[in-house]
Amino acid sequence: MTGLANQHQAINLSQGFPEFDTPAELKAALARHSQAGFNQYSPSSGAPALQQQIAALVARKYDLTIDAAASVTVTSGATEALYVAIQAVVAEGDEVIVFDPAYDSYEPAIVLAGGTAVHIPLLAPDYGIDWQLVQSRVTARTRAIIVNTPHNPSAKVLSFDDVQALKALLIKHDLLLISDEVYEHITFDGHVHWSALRDPEIFARAFVISSFGKTFHCTGWKLGYCVAPPALAVEFRKIHQFVTFSSFTPAQLALADMLAQHPQHVDELSAFYQAKRDVLVSALASSRFKVLPSEGTYFLLLDYSAISDLDDVAFCQYLVSEVGVAAIPLSVFYQTPTADQVIRLCFAKEDSTLIRAAEKLCQL
Repeated sequence: MTGLANQHQAINLSQGFPEFDTPAELKAALARHSQAGFNQYSPSSGAPALQQQIAALVARKYDLTIDAAASVTVTSGATEALYVAIQAVVAEGDEVIVFDPAYDSYEPAIVLAGGTAVHIPLLAPDYGIDWQLVQSRVTARTRAIIVNTPHNPSAKVLSFDDVQALKALLIKHDLLLISDEVYEHITFDGHVHWSALRDPEIFARAFVISSFGKTFHCTGWKLGYCVAPPALAVEFRKIHQFVTFSSFTPAQLALADMLAQHPQHVDELSAFYQAKRDVLVSALASSRFKVLPSEGTYFLLLDYSAISDLDDVAFCQYLVSEVGVAAIPLSVFYQTPTADQVIRLCFAKEDSTLIRAAEKLCQL
């Protein structure tokens, strides 16, 4: 869709990356560490300064004390961390439960490990999880469950009750959890992010994966991390050392400085993105789209059933070529596409961009 947006000179609200720049303080720190000569390999598990700042962030946000050296592994993006976690624990014949719409890297990693992805669809407009259905899909071969909260693309945030139901399943069937929390600092309207790090019993069997790219508007740096209990972190690192070995050293040191010296950036992120969500929602108020709730992430879903009978892929192709706005069809996130007529917009853009896009969409 980004390629089509460029081809048609459309406003790109499709791919999930910020239009605005990385914080100046972070860029300055990157330059400073690079100029100071910190340009060689860092330890495979991460620069100690960054590991320690991640542990401090976990303690501050989730009231969990961890051993930074034993539990924190810095990765070349969250996608690497997801891949490594899956490869570390999934073997031939294992099953892994995933919830559709799902991030598209989950299933390939499961298949490459010799496992099978068991897809459970979540449907518009609520995208809630039926935990009794999940229970019915657990078999003797089930090895792990992958959850993503706040959720891309639905913008749904798991509730406390969801997490308690998940916990009961994990313990009852002795399952592992891969918790994709890359949008952990972006929740709206008072919704709490119930991280796997908040509950010691869940964390004891979990890989918790986060993204600096999402948090600090630097997706091109490809830096993320995995927090896991020491026994699981050991297995994680056995794979990680042969995937990237280590990640971009001066950026790791810059991020350590940013976390230590500018903690307000993380704390203010929800309000920053909620304001952008509200700009887009307000600008779409006169449109014929039905705006679905966005509880977190930087995505907004629109139901276009009152506008067109086209399927979502065809509708998005029409939008980008004829209307001048690029969006993402939700069906591509499902193993079996649903009949839901829903598209995803990214609002990690300048307000002026959001308003211009909404003006075009309101003409439909």
